[in-house]
Amino acid sequence: MTEQAITPPYATDPLLTPPAVPGAWLPAPRPEVLRAASVAGADACRADREGRLSPATVEAVTDAGLPAHFVGRGGQGAGSFSTLFADVTALAQECPSAAWCGALWAAHGRFASCLPERGRHELWAAGPDVRIASAVAPPAGSAVATATGLRLNGVWECVSGARYSDWVLLATPVTGHTPDHGRPETWVLAVPAGELTVHGTWNATGLRATASDVVEVCDVLVPAHRSFPLAGMLDGTGNHGADRPHRAPAQLAGGLIFCATALGAAHALRRAWAGWATGGAVGTGGRGPYDSPAVRDTLAVSSARIDAAHLLLARAAFRADTEPVTESLTAANQRDAAFAAGLLLEAANQLFGAGGSHVRDAAGDVQRLWRDVQTAARHGVLRMEPAATSYARAEESWPDLG
Repeated sequence: MTEQAITPPYATDPLLTPPAVPGAWLPAPRPEVLRAASVAGADACRADREGRLSPATVEAVTDAGLPAHFVGRGGQGAGSFSTLFADVTALAQECPSAAWCGALWAAHGRFASCLPERGRHELWAAGPDVRIASAVAPPAGSAVATATGLRLNGVWECVSGARYSDWVLLATPVTGHTPDHGRPETWVLAVPAGELTVHGTWNATGLRATASDVVEVCDVLVPAHRSFPLAGMLDGTGNHGADRPHRAPAQLAGGLIFCATALGAAHALRRAWAGWATGGAVGTGGRGPYDSPAVRDTLAVSSARIDAAHLLLARAAFRADTEPVTESLTAANQRDAAFAAGLLLEAANQLFGAGGSHVRDAAGDVQRLWRDVQTAARHGVLRMEPAATSYARAEESWPDLG
């Protein structure tokens, strides 16, 4: 991936603005991200095969500013959702696993801003480039409130990037200060990576290098200043940051940022598939697969689905940055992210199904990227059923769903 000229962060209407980079709408990814994408892309095949990002990739993504995106560097405020969307999409076109981890490190920096002031100072004592993993849905383990803090025990699954991270946010029910309704409240506790164990359990079909492993905590005392209620993080009311992204509910942009990895992988998949279709002299007369009307139809329809998903997600990111945050806007963005994920799955499956045996080769880019799209786009945050429920509930004319 070569560096492109960087355009202003916003246009009057980003959907009507010519693309700043091939296959992407404004804003363009930052130069630092393009450099990180080059490093990650050179190692993507090995990372997929061995299930680990290289130290060079982890450092490149960190240096590109993704962990600090919502924290700010050098007195700068938090970055925008649109910029993060563009950065993650660009990075995913080279290495979806690196993009997934980078997106989560950015998001978790926003979550960690819910910590009390002392906890924030402790977490970012060395600067804003702190990599933070998280396991907040579903909550697991247990914590007991004591006079000196919260005593934490438990096991949390699928903690993406935990072995590359400096801290981990863990959601758990807390007993010892039970509220009036009699049920333990769920809190999020910040635990240094050195105080927990990462078990190498991740062996998924795609996003293999995210190392979304199991983490275990055994009898760790977490100071109260390194904890905060989960509810405030989810609805945006518990965040101490002054910038707009800090006050946003988790679902306003959570789905679209998850889906950005699937989008970038789908763009790369389409290019790899087109290379197969046009690169070989197969069949009579030396013509390649591109000579087939069915192959051309597959290219056109799948490309349209990917571009449609990109438009939906770009609009959702733009709205998350600029429009009044309401229940209706949050529900619409959640709906659009889930629908875009479906479009990307359809496009990826269409391309993969129309390819020949060489396309499905276990060592090829097409099957690797197809696996990454499948894993990213099927994340629970991108399920249509809860998105549809939220959207119907936000419709004023819809009957009360309770």
